[in-house]
This record gives sequence, C-alpha cells and structure tokens, in this order.
Amino acid sequence: MTSIAEPLDRIYEAPAGPEVLACFDYDGTLIGGYSATVFYEHRMRSFDIGPIELTRTLLMGARGIRTEGDFESLLELSLAAWKGKTEDEVEGLGTKLFKSAIAARLHREAWELLQAHREMGHTLVLASSATRFQVTPMARELGIDHVLCTAVEVRDGRLTGHADGRPVWGEGKADALAALAQEHGIDLEQSFAYSNGEEDEPMLRSVGHPVAVEPTAKLRAVAERNGWPVVRCAPRGGRPGLLQMARTGGFFGALGGGMAIGAGVSLLTGSRRPIVDVTSLVGADVALAVAGVRVDVLEGVDYLWSARPCVFLFNHQSNIDPIVVMKLLGQGFTAVGKAEAKKIPFFGPMFQLAGVAFIDRADKEKALAALAPAVEKIKHDRLSLMIAPEGTRSRTPQLGPFKKGPFHIAMQAGVPVVPIVLNGAGEVLRKGDQTIRSGVVEVVVLPPVETDSWRRETMGEHVQEVRDQYVRTLADWPTRPARPRALEPGR
Repeated sequence: MTSIAEPLDRIYEAPAGPEVLACFDYDGTLIGGYSATVFYEHRMRSFDIGPIELTRTLLMGARGIRTEGDFESLLELSLAAWKGKTEDEVEGLGTKLFKSAIAARLHREAWELLQAHREMGHTLVLASSATRFQVTPMARELGIDHVLCTAVEVRDGRLTGHADGRPVWGEGKADALAALAQEHGIDLEQSFAYSNGEEDEPMLRSVGHPVAVEPTAKLRAVAERNGWPVVRCAPRGGRPGLLQMARTGGFFGALGGGMAIGAGVSLLTGSRRPIVDVTSLVGADVALAVAGVRVDVLEGVDYLWSARPCVFLFNHQSNIDPIVVMKLLGQGFTAVGKAEAKKIPFFGPMFQLAGVAFIDRADKEKALAALAPAVEKIKHDRLSLMIAPEGTRSRTPQLGPFKKGPFHIAMQAGVPVVPIVLNGAGEVLRKGDQTIRSGVVEVVVLPPVETDSWRRETMGEHVQEVRDQYVRTLADWPTRPARPRALEPGR
C-alpha cells in the first residue's frame, strides 16, 4: 500500500509534454462509487423504474460482472430507460445529477494525481464503460482532453435504448486507449493509467506506469504481484458515525452559543458589533475545536491585520469556509450577502442584527450601484469585508471563475484586497454532506493587493491577476511534494 506521494514522484520524474498520457477510469477510481447508482436512485425517486426491471438489475448486480457479455446485458437494461428520449433530455439529466450528487464523489487523491499530470503537460484521458451522459460533465469540469466511453445508438435525434458498437470495457477499453495513443503519437510505455477494477487489467498492463486506486480485492492482488502502486482514498459518501454526528451537533451548538452571547452583549451595549466579534472570537474557535477541525496558517499570518480595513477574499469549496475565515479574522469585519439571505429562517434576522452588507443582484443594470451598502461599511464604519469571489461553492476542488463585484467594492472604497487561500475545507465538510469530518484546513494568506491604480475599464485584468495568484498558490502549496518547475503551475 502506498501514499499518494510515490505516484506523484513518478509523475514528476516522467517526461513532460503531451506525448505522455494519463488515463483515468471513472467509476470507483476518479469518483467514489458508481455514477449509474445515482441515475437509478433518481429513477426510483421518480417512480420511473418497474419492479421487473429493478429485480433483474439487482440480481445481475449481485451475481457480479465477470465477462464483457455480463456487462453488455446490464448495459442494455440501463439504456432501455432512455429509449425514445432526446439527446438533450438525457444530457440535461446527466448535468443535473452531476451537479447535485456525482461531483461531490470526486476522489481528492485522484484529483491531485490528475493535477500533477496537467502541470507536466500530459494528455489527460477519461476512459469509462459508462455513457457520455454520465462522464462528460466531469470531463468538462476538470478540463480533461479526451473521453473514451460506451457510445449509445441515436436515430432521428432520439435514443434507441441500445449501445452503438463495442462497449469500452475490459479489452475494449485497452483497445480504445491504444487507438487514441496511435492517433496522437503517444508513447504508452511512458504513460500512466489508473483504475480500481480487475476488468481494467488489460488497460493497466498496456502502459508503463499502472496504478491501482482504491482497488477491488482481485485488482489489489494483481497489483501486489506486479509491484504496482496502490492508492487508498478517503471514503466518499456513506452514513456518518456517531462521533461525527456528535461533533457536528457540538459545532452548531458552540456556534449558536457564541452568537447568543454576542447578541446579549449587543443588547447591553447598544452596539451590533459584539454579535460578529464574539461569534468569531469565541463561537467559531470553540465550534471548530469541538468538531475536530484544526486550522493551520502556513504563511502570511501578519497579512490578516496589516492592511485593515480591506476586502478579504477566500476560495469557496465548503459551507464551513466562512466559519474558518471568521476564526482567522477575529474581529473588526463583517460579511457581504445576497439580499435574499434576509429571508433565511433564524439566520436572516441574525445577519441583519450583525450588520451584514446585503447586495441586491437582481437588477444587472444597477449592479455597481447595488454594491453601495458594502462600500459604506468600509468607508464609514471602517470595517473589513469577507467575501468569496467565486460567488458559490465549487463542485470540485477546481477553482471557479471570479466575479468582479468584490473587486469593485475594494476599488470604490479605496482599500486593498487580501487573498486568503484555503486548502482542505472541502474535505472537512463536503458539498451535500450534513455532518463535519475531523481534519485540517491549511491556510496561506497572500500579501495585500493595492487597488489605487485600478480602473473600471481594466477590472477584468485585475480580477484575473488575483485569481492567477490563487492558482499558483494552490499548485505550489507549501506542504505538497516538490515538483519540477519547468512548466507553469496549472498548465
């Protein structure tokens, strides 16, 4: 059994450039579990699966997929559900289920390996026996170059319920990869392949660097006999344990207690500031400790105080991000929220009591004018702001696009922006999860970025410059294994 460090070393020791390929299996390798399960669960919730079909599927699944014929039989059962539907309908369903359920199953370890290959300029491939409706949303999200998957038959714009050609399974997947390599002049002997299942042994043997990721017992035995690296991944999904649920309850209890104390102090002093300050100084600190979440500032702790008032930016991958940032900032700040957040039960009134700057983004033509409440907080109340420039949580560890609003606020208020880069928050509280996992959130605070010379006409350039700092910092993370510097991070 190996850690992710050994496969990373092998990647960085390989030749750079597109002549080296990195092929990732999808179900069980790139993601935890199987995407088909999500589609079946959706059909069951929609009462769109008959008892006979369900029984046949369960019986076949229980027997196991031993041969390509077994897989083809199960595939035909699955594709029958799409018979008569248009491609747009099924593509829309695939995108919807990816966003709501599948994206959160991405193995962080597999993503780290994929990122290393990207930095080395290798050709990225996603190879799966699943259909394009299941795999292409992830490929688009991660910027994967090529997708090899089982084709479906389409006639007159509608699915027939049958596969089109040989499934990309077993030897079929190895053959599809070999054809791709020949077409693009790729050296398979220098290339890498990752899978969790024994059916992919032909594909793994076809490359010079096979890696078993969270393998089945049979593939693990094959890997051990051949000396292939074996990577274990943190579990994705599943029911939380009692300790995890208890810690989560303690987290919210401590956070609520801090808010209640702050509200009491506010009533006594006639000021709303204690709500945020006490919640941050006491509530956030205790809540994270109770949940077993440690926050480590690796670099730049002085920048948390040296440029106030300012606009603190943070990359947003988890609902726990704001609590981590509150702990870091301590006091003397407020937040920016959407106007509709006022309507959230309990939290809405508390946000208003705490002096959160609400922005109405419904009217696009008056977008800049809508930033006035936030600018007012900085100019007249001398408070810093915390805000996520991505606007919403990323579905994967990928950094999302930055919105211009936070940067316009800083420019109008005449204050710098201070980038706070978080790493690991998405593993502590994953998207879609209701419970918190113990772990470590690492933090790098970057130097303040002055906005004195910024202009509205060049705002896009300034936003990109700051986002590039996040990309470089995440790629060159202080605790990450050293790697060659020949290529630009994030390439």
